[in-house]
Amino acid sequence: MSAVRHRLLAAAVTVPLLIGALGACGYGSQAKKDTAAGVAPKGPRTDGLDHLTIGYFGNTTHATPLVGLQNGTFQKELGGTEVKSSVFNAGPQEIEALNSGAIDIGWIGPSPAINGYAKSHGKSLKIIGGSASGGVSLVVNPKKVKGLGDLKGKTIATPQLGNTQDVALLNYLAGKGYKVDATTGKGDVTVQRTDNKVTPTVFQQGGIDGAWVPEPTASKLVAEGGKTLLDEKKLWKDGKFVITNMIVSQKFLKEHPKAVEAVLRASVKTNAWIRSHPAEAKKALNDKLASSGVAGKALPQNVIDPAFKNVDVTDDPLAATLQQEADHGVKAGLLKKPDLKGIYDLTLLNKVLRAEGKQPVDDAGLGSK
Repeated sequence: MSAVRHRLLAAAVTVPLLIGALGACGYGSQAKKDTAAGVAPKGPRTDGLDHLTIGYFGNTTHATPLVGLQNGTFQKELGGTEVKSSVFNAGPQEIEALNSGAIDIGWIGPSPAINGYAKSHGKSLKIIGGSASGGVSLVVNPKKVKGLGDLKGKTIATPQLGNTQDVALLNYLAGKGYKVDATTGKGDVTVQRTDNKVTPTVFQQGGIDGAWVPEPTASKLVAEGGKTLLDEKKLWKDGKFVITNMIVSQKFLKEHPKAVEAVLRASVKTNAWIRSHPAEAKKALNDKLASSGVAGKALPQNVIDPAFKNVDVTDDPLAATLQQEADHGVKAGLLKKPDLKGIYDLTLLNKVLRAEGKQPVDDAGLGSK
């Protein structure tokens, strides 16, 4: 079988468009139920809903839902509609949950959002807001990798074949002239797909020479003696690129716009609070990571401090960078060029932003058809 045909078959089986599963991070494989803390449903139900379910990942690049749940902001904005939530560790699972109605709104990385939209031919979801930028680094064993020009022959981990960080690493290596087969990960540099929850252990045991990973995994590796060789922010204009989006099912958006607007309002208020109260927000984030059953316990200070600092919360979905990330996936050979026109609907977000005295954000020409 030719290498090209092997790649196409592998892509068809394991990467229907982009296997972008983790989007940001992975700590396990099953969605876990979570409940909003501290504030009980009170007052009229929003859009007549008894409850609304949101999905998110248990890591620092999903600070907005973690903090907003911990301090009760989402519940306050939804009044008598109970906030429920599920914690996911892989993008496809969250997309499936959204498509089935198991969740209504989710926080997710760009790759699975692109994949979900493209696979449904633009029918399944809309990106309705931003959440986070940055928080991704190449961390290496400084005894094995001395600099960016010393990657040949080394083994670098990413969370999953075709996920956001995998695409970023493959694109970076190609730009530096390294040849790597995207499907197998073999080449001048070996790209080893390793679940984030075990990456620190593999790193400590010498099974990999480094990893291109999100927070808090990057800071965990540094705590194990690793060195940050490259912060991905340096590869993007103004240091900004989308790492977490807000998505909603198109059906739910059409039927319950007031509920979606309430969640967006809570998101904007939470992001503002995180920026103005960083110390309290960091504690709330760590408390929620511990109580949500994902991390199992609070992160140590030498991990949560840099992990929190390295992520920038944002209301702006940074739409132009989504198109760039899709282009990187195509260039890497992991993604068939998608039509992203219509993936964004920022109408309600911009309504909320104007009400809060903030500037509206742009969809980079990828707004509703």
